[in-house]
Amino acid sequence: MASPRRGRSSTAAAASVASPRVLKKYPNRRLYDTQSSSYITLADVKRMVLAGEDFEVRDAKSSDDLTRSILLQIILEEETGGVPMFSTQMLSQIIRFYGHAMQGMMGSYMEKNLQTFVELQGRFAEQGKGLVDPKGFTPEVWAQFMSGQGPMMQGLMGNYLEQSKNLFVQMQEQMAKSGGALFPGFPPKP
Repeated sequence: MASPRRGRSSTAAAASVASPRVLKKYPNRRLYDTQSSSYITLADVKRMVLAGEDFEVRDAKSSDDLTRSILLQIILEEETGGVPMFSTQMLSQIIRFYGHAMQGMMGSYMEKNLQTFVELQGRFAEQGKGLVDPKGFTPEVWAQFMSGQGPMMQGLMGNYLEQSKNLFVQMQEQMAKSGGALFPGFPPKP
């Protein structure tokens, strides 16, 4: 028979797996990891993101959720140091959607599109796994890999573009339904 103490610790272990890791942000701008009981940096948080760890950042005093703010700080650091991912034009276009009626739909569209791209990247990596020689890329393996890139990339990008188009069409349909509910009879039927 298991002791009550063991039962509680296994329950606590199961709860810790299910709940996200909590980071506390203090007024001095320091981040405290409650799991490791130590202060951490944005670089540590970035490593957690890259490792796929589930976490949330909470204000130490108010317990407000600051996760998005910290993630945006990491993006800002990445954009200002090194090779930026977002062009000035793209950032301007994103800013223009704030406060726009399409803001919620655009966020959803971008999120789904990014998820589709990640899935595409995973399929590409999976297809390339078998081509690596334990000693590395030999000239023969490299030639074989490169000869297959055109059709494979064309197929993967074609799927990506098709899924992206379908997401956009769904977004347009949602907008039409929302508009019809708000403004019956608009647009006028021919």
